[in-house]
Amino acid sequence: VSVAGEPEAWRLPKMIYPLVSELAEDGVPVTVSCRVLKLARQPYYRWKRDPVADAEWLRARRMNVLFDGHVDDATLGYRQLANFARRRGLRMSRRTAWSLASQVGAVSTSQRSRRGKGKKAGPPVFDDLVKRLFTADAPNRLWLTDLTEHWTAEGKLYCCMIKDAWSNRIVGYSIKSTMHADIVVDAIEHAVARRGDVAGCILHADRGSQFRSQAVARALRRHDMVGSMGRVASAADNAAMESFWSLLQKNVLNQQRRWATRQDLRLAIVTWVERRYHRQREQDGLGGLTPIEFETTMEPAAIL
Repeated sequence: VSVAGEPEAWRLPKMIYPLVSELAEDGVPVTVSCRVLKLARQPYYRWKRDPVADAEWLRARRMNVLFDGHVDDATLGYRQLANFARRRGLRMSRRTAWSLASQVGAVSTSQRSRRGKGKKAGPPVFDDLVKRLFTADAPNRLWLTDLTEHWTAEGKLYCCMIKDAWSNRIVGYSIKSTMHADIVVDAIEHAVARRGDVAGCILHADRGSQFRSQAVARALRRHDMVGSMGRVASAADNAAMESFWSLLQKNVLNQQRRWATRQDLRLAIVTWVERRYHRQREQDGLGGLTPIEFETTMEPAAIL
């Protein structure tokens, strides 16, 4: 219950007393619960005789669900946390969500102010299983992924793509107006729907907060995939995706000074990937074939 670094408001005994009651109903003695939770029994019994008001109980439940949403995806802002709570049956205004989220420390990692030269990247969730060897001897052995962003007149558009290192084909992608963990999860689901059995496949990424989220970890476990992460501030650890972004930048993003709408840019990206990159752009690393030609030619042999 008590976690280092959490705000004091989150550790108020009154918010833990209902847990003691629930444990007592399940057969756990109050003495044991209070000793484990480091609570005095007399204040608990006084609370039980005169429990918190309905408004305080509702406030505690809201804080619980907001904190759960933050743990699930640390990039969610208070607006997304309000939507998270609404989907779980606890409606609240965005202003209320902002106030309660601030009290429990559920502040989006993408909104926290940065000082000095920048904020240190978080610890890796997965080991680096690739070691800059961006090759595979069969499909669905090694996937590479990354995020990019580009401005339009309506605001930024974010894109997450997944590339199969075997054929350099983009096997899944997600394009959204917000950059939260769900953009990565959607790209994974898209890739799995396209490729079928992907058990054992390695998904290599950088240490961005989206890739380190629990939502992404659950998606990988759901499909029996394995996560991998490069080092901090080392573009070479994901060089294969960096080279793809360079192509996308040159062939699509920089073709206009300013894209009018997100939909225009989204359509341009998808059209270039599916038509030009997959079916027209020959690659030396594939023996002068396009990704689609390479898979059509090599996949029967790989299966055998």
